[in-house]
Amino acid sequence: MKATFSIRRGDRTTAEMVDYSTDVTEGMVVLDAVHQIQAESAGDLACRWNCKAGKCGSCSAEINGMPKLMCMTRLDTIDLTKPVTIEPMRAFPPIKDLIADVSWNYEVKKRIKKFKPRKPDAEDGTWRMQQSDVDRVQEFRKCIECYLCQDVCHVLRDHEKHQEFIGPRFLVYSAALEMHPLDTENRTEELKDLHGIGYCNITKCCTKVCPEHITITDNAIIPLKERVVDEHYDPIGKLVKLFRKK
Repeated sequence: MKATFSIRRGDRTTAEMVDYSTDVTEGMVVLDAVHQIQAESAGDLACRWNCKAGKCGSCSAEINGMPKLMCMTRLDTIDLTKPVTIEPMRAFPPIKDLIADVSWNYEVKKRIKKFKPRKPDAEDGTWRMQQSDVDRVQEFRKCIECYLCQDVCHVLRDHEKHQEFIGPRFLVYSAALEMHPLDTENRTEELKDLHGIGYCNITKCCTKVCPEHITITDNAIIPLKERVVDEHYDPIGKLVKLFRKK
């Protein structure tokens, strides 16, 4: 059957939605359709992709307004009776066609305090850890940095708080460090003052779009918020710290 795809064409300053019609068959994903359009009628269509297996995070886009991986979005899950819109992620500046400039994310990662392990527990330079502590952070390591969670976050997407808020991806990264059984660094002050964790109102939209099914809100962001509150806003905790200093 024939299907129509309305694709954003243009650069940073000028762009328009252009309709392309192509044949689709059983088993195709959106990325297949884009590649077919490139081969048939739009050889200069810019599209970033790599693995086509949902593991590299390269082909992130907005399909009918929803942040998704093109390689993991099957056409049989989309209403093909009307044009399927495909656009680059809106939370980041467009470069050309379906490619967005995500370099801001790399700069954000540099601002987060790095892993700082405690001294080894044994003379041979090894550490001892509880398996439950290891399991707690293992989920966060599944992140493929597709930045779909960053794109869907209204703080970045709608309010453009890129200077004040690091976004759910890097709250997950911070949680992976903060909850690591060997890490000794304290990042709560930066999370409160520099990384804008207070902007997150836990709508769970980031969790919904994650292709790796990481429970971003419940397992990463909320525990980080609790740590910030315990460290900086709990009056009883402040009294305890005051007496400990004395």
